[in-house]
Amino acid sequence: MPQLVQACPVFVGRERPLRILGEHAERSHRESSGMVLVGGDAGVGKSRLVGEFTAALDTGAVYTGGCLQLGVDGLSYAPFTAVLRQVLRERGPEAFEAAAPGGVGEFARLLPELGEAPGDRRENRGILFEQVLRLFTQAALDTPLTVVLEDLHWADGATRDLLVFLVRNLDLPGILIIGTYRSDDLHRTHPLRRLLPELERAPNVLGLRLEPLTREEVGRQAAAIRGSELPPEKLDTLYRRTDGIPLFVESLASDDACATGENPDVPEQFRDLLLEPLHRFDDTALAVLRVASVGAVSESIEHEILYHAAGLPEHDLERALHTLVDANVLRAGRTDYRFRHALLRDAVHEEILPGPHSRLHLRFAQLIDEYPDAVPADRRAAEQAHHFLAAQDLPRALQAAWWAARRAGDTLAFSEELDMLERVLDMWDRVPDAGERVEGRTWAQVVSSAAAAALEARRPKRARELAEEALATLTGDADDDHTLTVRAELLRRRGQARAQLLSGGGVEDLVRALELHPPHMPEYGLLLSILAKESLLHRVDREPSPDQLQLRELAERGLTARRLAESAVEISASGRGGDVCAAADARITLGGISLAEGDLETGRPLFLEGIARSRRTNDPNLEARGVGNMAHFLRELGRHEEGLVVLEDALERHRALGWASVHSHFNHQNRAEIHFELGDLATAREIVEGVLRTRPSDKQRVYIASVLMRVAVAQGDIATAQAWVRPMLEQETLRAHRMNIVQLAALGILDTRLAEDRLDTALELAQGLLEELELEAAPGYSWPMADLVSEAVRRGAAPGRAPATVEHAARVRALTVKVADLMPVHGPVQRAHRAAVTARTAESEGADRPALLEHWSAAVLAWEDTPLRLHLAEARLRAAEAAVASGERERAAEWTRQVFEAATACGAAPLAGAAADLARRLGTGLGGGSAPPPSPAGLTARELEVTRLLASGRTNAQIAAELFISPKTASVHVSNILAKLQVANRAAAGARARELGLA
Repeated sequence: MPQLVQACPVFVGRERPLRILGEHAERSHRESSGMVLVGGDAGVGKSRLVGEFTAALDTGAVYTGGCLQLGVDGLSYAPFTAVLRQVLRERGPEAFEAAAPGGVGEFARLLPELGEAPGDRRENRGILFEQVLRLFTQAALDTPLTVVLEDLHWADGATRDLLVFLVRNLDLPGILIIGTYRSDDLHRTHPLRRLLPELERAPNVLGLRLEPLTREEVGRQAAAIRGSELPPEKLDTLYRRTDGIPLFVESLASDDACATGENPDVPEQFRDLLLEPLHRFDDTALAVLRVASVGAVSESIEHEILYHAAGLPEHDLERALHTLVDANVLRAGRTDYRFRHALLRDAVHEEILPGPHSRLHLRFAQLIDEYPDAVPADRRAAEQAHHFLAAQDLPRALQAAWWAARRAGDTLAFSEELDMLERVLDMWDRVPDAGERVEGRTWAQVVSSAAAAALEARRPKRARELAEEALATLTGDADDDHTLTVRAELLRRRGQARAQLLSGGGVEDLVRALELHPPHMPEYGLLLSILAKESLLHRVDREPSPDQLQLRELAERGLTARRLAESAVEISASGRGGDVCAAADARITLGGISLAEGDLETGRPLFLEGIARSRRTNDPNLEARGVGNMAHFLRELGRHEEGLVVLEDALERHRALGWASVHSHFNHQNRAEIHFELGDLATAREIVEGVLRTRPSDKQRVYIASVLMRVAVAQGDIATAQAWVRPMLEQETLRAHRMNIVQLAALGILDTRLAEDRLDTALELAQGLLEELELEAAPGYSWPMADLVSEAVRRGAAPGRAPATVEHAARVRALTVKVADLMPVHGPVQRAHRAAVTARTAESEGADRPALLEHWSAAVLAWEDTPLRLHLAEARLRAAEAAVASGERERAAEWTRQVFEAATACGAAPLAGAAADLARRLGTGLGGGSAPPPSPAGLTARELEVTRLLASGRTNAQIAAELFISPKTASVHVSNILAKLQVANRAAAGARARELGLA
């Protein structure tokens, strides 16, 4: 049964064409009528594009007609007849009578329902064209008119002639004509192919070529159809099979074979669509096309190898190729041919009978050896593997696949390497001498190589599966160096995969690998460097997991992260089981350890040396890790600008070199964090949103989204922050095994909960984290967490809160104080966080007014020693409130003005609003010492504040407390307000204030 195509519920990847259509429509409707010719291959989405565009038009009438597939000379005027019939339905015969004075004129030739057509005259056609022109022009007088003509590649001659006439004569504004056509159907002699250049030379006619979707866009379309994202490897298959043609994506995306990562056959209805035009070719052309479908494994086939495979006289071959190229079935390059579309090639290939199929594939495999120059060197092994496998010559297919994998690995094409190695493994049991054909490797070694390729290809789940499969076979007692090394290698790779998957067990695997791996064997230094890095990043729970117990046992044996990294450097220097990259990686880890302890003098040179070594070995990933980590720790030490320079220089270097580092997402996250803390909220948001548009991995998305949540909260965009809370909780991000991921996610969620004023939820989350994690083991992010948690405590303990919330805040406060007392303090930023935690804690404990002002003043001084503008502004706001309570109104007013200026400059709307509110309650201005402007009804700014509180039912005493004034002063303000509003009592004043919009 033919597969039903599921339409994509969202419109993907056509922002630019839509914008171009919109701009052209604006010009056509307002300045001068015009036309857009939308071309593209079958299924590329021309009709969908036009439909989405016309559906979004705010004003105007849209009329649509389509040409019919009746040959080049189809039904005369078919699209225009459809358009005119729509006009008749909507506007009635009167519209036609107005366009053809004295009756309906020539319109009756196209619409018999209008009456009898006039007698034949030589000028009838010209009159008809003029009348159509007049009809459209008059229709556009009262509203813009859009006329859509679909499938112009099937247009008859009359339709083309009328179209040309309209384009040349539409000289008044108001009309846009949109024509669509299949560019792949325009063979060399097609009349529209000759007409298009003529049309596009006319004023205000635009040619718009609709290209296939990109890989990212195919992923978005497939996700919208399926309701979930495709994994990268399955998306690669879908993109390769469809070439980004939306119609084919809609068919294949929902296919069960696609869901399992298989290569589904071309859907039946599409196969018929693709093959139907081929029936007109003679047997020779069809035979050449079938041969080409076998040889075009990498999209194209060289003429020389096609000649030898076809076995035809050169004259016959060239004649057949001319036929195929003229019909636009094959497209000719300089020395090769490619099918118009990948699915066309698949459809032709699937039609070949089994016997010829095997013979042709075997012939091509042999021709690659006979004529090696006919196939690029980087494709020979892969193509031979494909042909031998299709011909069922498994021994040679396995060997070719192995060499293809080696070639792919040499060129850093890790996905292709994995594909080839998996092909080797699939054939292993069916080839008796498989080991000899892969240079003496064992099956387990090939699996290990495949797991390594999967890790490099960012497919950790597959790497873990491969490693587990091989480890299950290596359970014997063999303890020779070779076997131990292979087992250790597999454990190491499974540990790395588990680490990338954010699941547990990674460190346990790495420790077991360390116990097995002979120190003198290759890659021992690499194992040390990896274990050092992972042990440094691992979360530390108060109830340790198996991984953490392993790390504690290592530490008890003296194998701390520092010692492991130092050993990796030493082994590399001695030449025993080490390598340059492992040593560079270990130096970067050592640099991070030193900077995390505040030792800039030791740490910076280690970082710089590690980065320099990674550059000498042309390892962009390692270089990016070093740069990112260095910038991160510089930021933690308050050296934000220095960290930013390090990041920008490295990213620019990578852009100039054309390197795409997998760590660039993390480096952009570091950039965004720095800009956020510097108060550059707009820049920080631009960075993180740009990264999210690239669809990063789950782990990278957590890093980026955590920053976005905090930026959005600072900007007052709570909705954006809220949108990320649920995914993080559903993915159990707070259970991740890496401490920094848990901390970053917690910062984003806590910030959001505070912005929502969901204090009980925030306190519950904080209590769980404080009780579960040894946050003191990772102070870099733990100090900001303690700061946010103490803010939740401060708000939870405020007067007016429910007793249960106050009690909960007290419990969390005790936990926060305990953790803060244990945490080390390195650098001015952490000192400032500690001062802020102290001030918030004192406020939540009910410290007296002088003491509270002293604490917040100390916090202000501490933040002034850092570049963190918004943290300083928030501390000043709290200090201003404390100063008011202590009667120091001038000091409070100055701090309030500083807060408002900083928050406004940073785009921190909530903080600016809080400063403005405090200024109103103080009755002071916010800039240059000026007083606030007078309010409506002659009320002063102070009286306006009193009016608002009065309208809410507050007593004089409550008003006085809210505005930091005496009850007597509040009473005087109320009397003045009653007089200015000309009302007799407080209730009437409240009603009058609401009428004026003052409350």
